[in-house]
Amino acid sequence: MPLTREAASSSWRHLTLVAAVAAFAVITFAHAPIPQPLEYHQFNDSRTLFGIPNALDVLSNVPFAIVGVAGLWLVFRSRAIFASPWERWPYAVLFVGVTLTAFGSAYYHLAPDNNRLVWDRLPMAIGFMGLLAAIIAERVSVRAARMLLMPLLVIGCASVLYWHWTELRGAGDLRLYVLVQFGSLVVVVLLLLLYPARYPGASYLWVGLIAYAAAKGLESADRVIFDAIGVSGHTLKHLAAAAGVACIVAMLQARSAATVPRTPLLSSER
Repeated sequence: MPLTREAASSSWRHLTLVAAVAAFAVITFAHAPIPQPLEYHQFNDSRTLFGIPNALDVLSNVPFAIVGVAGLWLVFRSRAIFASPWERWPYAVLFVGVTLTAFGSAYYHLAPDNNRLVWDRLPMAIGFMGLLAAIIAERVSVRAARMLLMPLLVIGCASVLYWHWTELRGAGDLRLYVLVQFGSLVVVVLLLLLYPARYPGASYLWVGLIAYAAAKGLESADRVIFDAIGVSGHTLKHLAAAAGVACIVAMLQARSAATVPRTPLLSSER
């Protein structure tokens, strides 16, 4: 029996997505193991304020706690934001990860080293996986997202623990963490491009992704920005990344004024 046009379109989307994920994984692991450069911990703004070392890099994590708590409050405030009650859980994971990032990153920046970096990266990995599962639920299938959420969280946490384990043995390998961080965002972009929206407000998510890309650029220009304006690129990275999460909070807030999904939730997807 021939496939309907809609079924054929869905099949091609799925195949494209799977092929892209497989290609990204192959490219990542074809690369030699990636150790953590020790110079990574040498940030340019080491000034002490109010008795806090590296104060601006530490205090600039406060916005993560603010947007994380705001997101959790919004997610659990009203069931009407989601067509399926389960869809709140990936977003809850995302915002828990963001909230914990405020503490983990602040702890790391007080005295940066590989051991403390674990506590910065673990909540970030949790947040990335939560966002990925949330977009899978909204764009592909709630059922698929329910099946994938726990495995994604395990992979996310394992990527950080594996990196740290390899560092302790003198042969650090960041490849799995690179796949988790950048691969998850690549998949989110593909999901937005390939699959139709079921909710309004996707533009907020695009702006959030752009803000995160800007954050990575600010991080790489840490010294240049510090020399130019007296505030480090890494400090601004924290603010830009938190602004990206704030865009996701704004997206969910926008839904509270338009709670009916654009496309009804199929019974097979619940």
